[in-house]
Amino acid sequence: MKRAETVLFASSGLDRAAEMRRDEAVLKKALKDGAGVLPLWRGKPMLEGDFETGAVSPAFRPMGHPTLAKAREAPVFLGRDETAGPLFAVDISGWVPADVDEDQIGGFVDNTVQRHPSEEKTGAGFAELRRMMTGLSPRDAELVATARGLLEWHRTHPFCSRCGAASEMAEAGWHRACPSCGARHFPRTDPVVIMLITDGERVLVGRSPGWPERMYSLLAGFIEPGETVEGAIRREVMEEAGIEVGRVSYLSSQPWPFPASLMMGCRGEALSREITVDPEELEDARWVSRSEMLEVFAGRHPEIAPARKGAIAHFLLEHWLSDRLD
Repeated sequence: MKRAETVLFASSGLDRAAEMRRDEAVLKKALKDGAGVLPLWRGKPMLEGDFETGAVSPAFRPMGHPTLAKAREAPVFLGRDETAGPLFAVDISGWVPADVDEDQIGGFVDNTVQRHPSEEKTGAGFAELRRMMTGLSPRDAELVATARGLLEWHRTHPFCSRCGAASEMAEAGWHRACPSCGARHFPRTDPVVIMLITDGERVLVGRSPGWPERMYSLLAGFIEPGETVEGAIRREVMEEAGIEVGRVSYLSSQPWPFPASLMMGCRGEALSREITVDPEELEDARWVSRSEMLEVFAGRHPEIAPARKGAIAHFLLEHWLSDRLD
């Protein structure tokens, strides 16, 4: 697929500068010299710009800035930008805002913005990445996705899975070391297949229980141990919708830091047509024609809303509609 790397969160060519991760002296000097540090609160990056239009960018601050005062651990190193130099991120979830709507925080749709008292003049605030992601530049999107994925892994893996002792951040956040048994643990990425299953001029879509009203997407599922990408595609589609899949081809991939997946977008050709939904996996599944999907993307379909912009499902469907999958 010629435009595979234009999907949101795809590599922008960020220099991850792996050689710097072990050089504590260089990292400390960079932070002392004012390197940018992106604060995240409960998985929400601090952004600045126009929250109404979505034209935002990550709000980096130097160490010692009051916004970073509640940092849980040392900053994680994201990489080296050609213009900004070394960049970092830090979790400040220890800070407690004055007013928090817990019903929205962590929900499927979170429209709230939390603002640290020290950011009153800047207008910067913590916003849900899924809501603001399409307004980010490719470089900013890669930086924020990396920051969110790394910090969420540290938050959920504080103990050694071998002996149970508390582990420690090492190599600027790129692994955790156990001081008790010596085990080393590395950031987790879950491989997920997401499938554009076609039957001539029709595409298969489904909706999971609990999704917002009218939301449909391409079928997706985790790759199991000992399974190939092709095998996972055929198994998932058969399990969820009862459709047999034949030929499979790779299209594009997308890092998806919610919390830590790599979405592998593929196309599959249906060998059967009758849908049998597994109610534990899907609330509904249906074939949608190309002309009908055009109505969906135009916002005129009475039962189906367009896939979320920025997600690989939207990317694949958009390219299928415009016949640009090759």
